[in-house]
Amino acid sequence: MTRHGEARDTPPDRDLAAADPGSGIEPSAPAAGSAETGAVADLAAARPATGRDRLVVERVQTGVRMEKRLVKVLKALAELYDLSLGDLLEGIVLHTFDGRAPFTEESLRRIADLKRIYGLDLDSRASHRLIEQEPPD
Repeated sequence: MTRHGEARDTPPDRDLAAADPGSGIEPSAPAAGSAETGAVADLAAARPATGRDRLVVERVQTGVRMEKRLVKVLKALAELYDLSLGDLLEGIVLHTFDGRAPFTEESLRRIADLKRIYGLDLDSRASHRLIEQEPPD
């Protein structure tokens, strides 16, 4: 994984662009108008970046605050796919910005298991209703 402030010179062993053979993860969904059909997008399923495919980006440290159980599920999912939390979040956001689902059915089953393990009972309907708990005195 790339640490904050480092450019990625070589592809990581496994990141958003590398599928684990036999993991049940399907290849990324084709772009609109593509001849390929039937594949469901997944963060961990695209082809690994090769020399000319790699994109150099500038990353910044953020100070985002998120619901505690949601962060636990995200960290566990990142660990499951051997990704950094930042790489996972970047992949989710980039897929979503393109109007593409970031996960296969298999990944969604794993996420459901992690949500159960960490007691995360929130779904998308909760996204605009969350308020922060008042700190104890």
